[in-house]
This record gives sequence, C-alpha cells and structure tokens, in this order.
Amino acid sequence: MSSITTKDKTEIYYSDWGTGQPVVFSHGWPLSADAFEDQMFFLASRGYRCIAHDRRGHGRSSQPWNGNDMDTYADDLATLVETLNLKNAIHVGHSTGGGEVARYIGRHGTKRVAKAVLIGAVPPLMLKTAANPGGLAIEAFDQIRSGVVADRSQFWKDLSLPFYGYNRSGVKISEGVRESFWQQGMMAGFPASYFCIKAFSETDLTEDLKKFDVPTLILHGDDDQIVPIGASAMLSSKLITNATLKVYRGAPHGMCTTLKHEVNEDLLSFIKV
Repeated sequence: MSSITTKDKTEIYYSDWGTGQPVVFSHGWPLSADAFEDQMFFLASRGYRCIAHDRRGHGRSSQPWNGNDMDTYADDLATLVETLNLKNAIHVGHSTGGGEVARYIGRHGTKRVAKAVLIGAVPPLMLKTAANPGGLAIEAFDQIRSGVVADRSQFWKDLSLPFYGYNRSGVKISEGVRESFWQQGMMAGFPASYFCIKAFSETDLTEDLKKFDVPTLILHGDDDQIVPIGASAMLSSKLITNATLKVYRGAPHGMCTTLKHEVNEDLLSFIKV
C-alpha cells in the first residue's frame, strides 16, 4: 500500500491514480478514500492524477488516539501534498473533508492550490451558537456520540439511510451502497469515529474561508439531512470571494454516489476552465 508518515509517526494511506494535473480528494466521516472512487476513476480516465488519502484513524491509515482534530487533519493533508510535491492541485472536499480543505488553506495557504471544491461540506460551522443561530444544537451531536458508543456497527447501518436520502419516499435503495458505507465506517477506528464528531461539528472555519483566493466551486444538495444547506453552503458561498454555488435540487448528502454522473461532469467542467 502507498503511504506517508506524519511527524507524529502516523501512517496515512493514499490512492494515486492516473497522471496529469493533481486532483486531491478529502473524504467525509466515517468513510475513506473509497468514497470518492467514482470521481477518481472518471477524472483519472480523462487525464488527471487523482489522489485520495484515508484520514488518520479512518480506512487503512493508522488509528492514533491523538490528532483527531481539524488542525491535525489539515497538517496531515499538507504533509501528503508536500511529500508528493504536488503543485497546481485542485482540492476536493466532501463533508468533513470540506472542513479539512478549508483549514488546510487557512493554515498552509494556496501556493500549491489551483482551485477548490466543497461538496456537502461542513464549513463554516455546524454547531448552533449565538453567532451561528442557524446551526444544529449540541444535543444533535451528543446523540451521534451516543449512537457510536452504544452500537457503532448498527449506527453506521442506520446512518446510511439519511446519508444517501434512502429514507425518502420513492427513492430506489442500493443495498450495495449501504453495505459499502457500513464497511468503510467499520474500518474507521473507535477513537476517530468518536473524536471526529467534535472536529466536524465544533470547528469554526469562518476565518479559513475568508483566506480562499483561488476559484472555488460549492456543490450542495438542498435535501442534505446530514449537513443542512442553510447553515453551510449558503453561508460559505458568501464568505469565499467569487465562489460559485450550485444547488442540487432534492439531492442528499451522499450525492457523490447517488448523483455521481452529474457531480463528475460538474467537476470536470470546473477543472477544465
């Protein structure tokens, strides 16, 4: 397996497909690089080098107790980019991965970044606060923590339904997709499964978004039950200078899978310009 080692000796696994301008993918919780396989295969087949890592604690990477926070996730991404000497890269982040991309740009700048894409992403802040009244109450995230602790395996099975919008009437359910979600979730270690909840829900990425100075595409479904669009994409699109927002009508959080053809074409169009 291809991997890099961070300064705290954590091994980060990554997939590296194709050649050409690099497109770097940051996945959501509790998944792995495999969550982006449709986009990676599509773009690698069209002349791009597609790289996706398993975030620390997730997938095939090490499962350290420490470092399950947005700063460390961003620094791990920077280590990957620098170790592979990636330049003029397009960074694509889904959900928690969108937070990782935002914090990466906030902490490390855009000297190696050509463009950014946020898909169903958590920025600027998921948690409801006095300054962020449209966010979700802390009790919502406490329930997620309780679910992970009580029966992590069953929790992943249950979460796959709203994640892909499979709990909506008339939607065709893919049991294969649900099983893949469960498998990726079970590959995540217990520490990352638990501690990452705080990272994706309580990290305020407002100032990071203000540091974006590259073309940015924001894709979000207006039926996203995991990261509601009102407190995420609608705000991020105003904080990022000259961001382009595309709302997918009726789309769920996991639209990279359920609407992969549309997402693929939108990515390609954005990258090619």
